[in-house]
Amino acid sequence: MNDTFPDEEKLYRAVFPESYMEMFWKRDGTVSSAAFADQEGLSVERGDFREDKKVIEEMQKFFKGCIISLTVGQCRKVNAIVKYKPTKRSRYHSEIHGSEEKPLLSKSQRKKLANNAKIEYYEK
Repeated sequence: MNDTFPDEEKLYRAVFPESYMEMFWKRDGTVSSAAFADQEGLSVERGDFREDKKVIEEMQKFFKGCIISLTVGQCRKVNAIVKYKPTKRSRYHSEIHGSEEKPLLSKSQRKKLANNAKIEYYEK
């Protein structure tokens, strides 16, 4: 695996459930832009074209809560940068940054990504 990300590749993010972190969810049950704010860069797991079920099962070994997804192409549409940053825990770990200079996504980027996020697994 390298730092080349095709537009169609999925990126998965663990998000605290509403019962734990209400601000991450809107009243209609969709994820809010608050779930996309991280000063250090938004931590995600790259799909690497694995089955959703396999990615979710792997993530549930380390994370509690909900799992959402976006595509690399959706990130690029809002001029966000996807960076491959493997860790000891996961060779799939990556980050979404607002720009090359600033890890934090802008309010506009966060809102657009939240509107496009797909809920893959929801835990109450």
